[in-house]
Amino acid sequence: MAAETVAQALERPRNAFTGFRFLLALAVVVSHAFSVTSGNALDEPLARLTGFTLGEHAVNGFFAVSGFLVTMSLDRRGARDYVVARSLRILPGLVAATLLVSLVLGAAMTRLPLAEYFRDPGLWRFIQGTLTTFKSNAALPGVFAGNPYPSPLGTVWTLKYEVLCYLGVLAAGALGLLRRRWSAAAIAAALAVALAAADASRAELPKGLETALRLPLIFSIGAALYLARERVRLPPLLLAGLVLGCVLLHGTPLYRTLLFSAEALCAVALCLAPALAVKPLDPAADLSYGIYLYGWPIQQSLHALWPAASPWALLPPALALTLLVAAASWYGIERPALRLKARALGRRTLRTVEPGGP
Repeated sequence: MAAETVAQALERPRNAFTGFRFLLALAVVVSHAFSVTSGNALDEPLARLTGFTLGEHAVNGFFAVSGFLVTMSLDRRGARDYVVARSLRILPGLVAATLLVSLVLGAAMTRLPLAEYFRDPGLWRFIQGTLTTFKSNAALPGVFAGNPYPSPLGTVWTLKYEVLCYLGVLAAGALGLLRRRWSAAAIAAALAVALAAADASRAELPKGLETALRLPLIFSIGAALYLARERVRLPPLLLAGLVLGCVLLHGTPLYRTLLFSAEALCAVALCLAPALAVKPLDPAADLSYGIYLYGWPIQQSLHALWPAASPWALLPPALALTLLVAAASWYGIERPALRLKARALGRRTLRTVEPGGP
């Protein structure tokens, strides 16, 4: 029996997009347990095995899912609704996290007297930089000064790439490219060739350039899967073959390109798998964005308070606190914003929860 098409999978009443994003967000927290304490991401076991940390693999999954869902959002809603939906999904949570981390957590953790902390221009530069350019390496005055990384919101850098990809989808829609099912696949192919060519040159690829190719490549593969949903099938044997190919090509110029492509295809396939279309993986609450925003500052705080503790010792309280704060963010900020979105758009929202940031 042939595997169902992506379009057929989307017709089911449930999917695993929300649950999968939740697990990816938790994977990022697990990954950061190592880098927060040591300052070296390569201390994580998976980084030595694959060349990338668990957190980087999780971000890859986020961008594949985002490319699929965001393209679906524009295709079904239109440009005006798309802009409103994207803005109300991203901004309220980000603004709240920035203000809470800078004005509440920062005030509690700073080594400076409170009056001096609030007078320091660095505090207001931090707020401005985070909200306008998603600056993730900025520090707060006297906060986490003894940690390997002083930045209190070290994960928001991915929002820059996410927003750029959102704008790319919007531009593609304005140009009529979403009606051409090959458009996203062509972009993905061009990025894959560029990445493979850069690796084949044997020059050391700067991390920033790799990221600038990696994330749009994965996002565009997700978009391509949606645009070609009537024809594309993702049989398990194909996915297993891609994983085997990654193992066999490790250390070759094609490894990274194949790895990123395989992760994008596998991420969407898992979210649409019939066996995973169950209620526990399709919860009403989407905590992934809150976990993404608050996991890092909570882990930074725990390490600042107990600097001698091992990553494994700090991970359980970090996960527990992050889940609590993420739930508060969802019920207090994100869900009300989604309701405002529904009222602003004047129509029923998509059944699938849309991404809010990797």
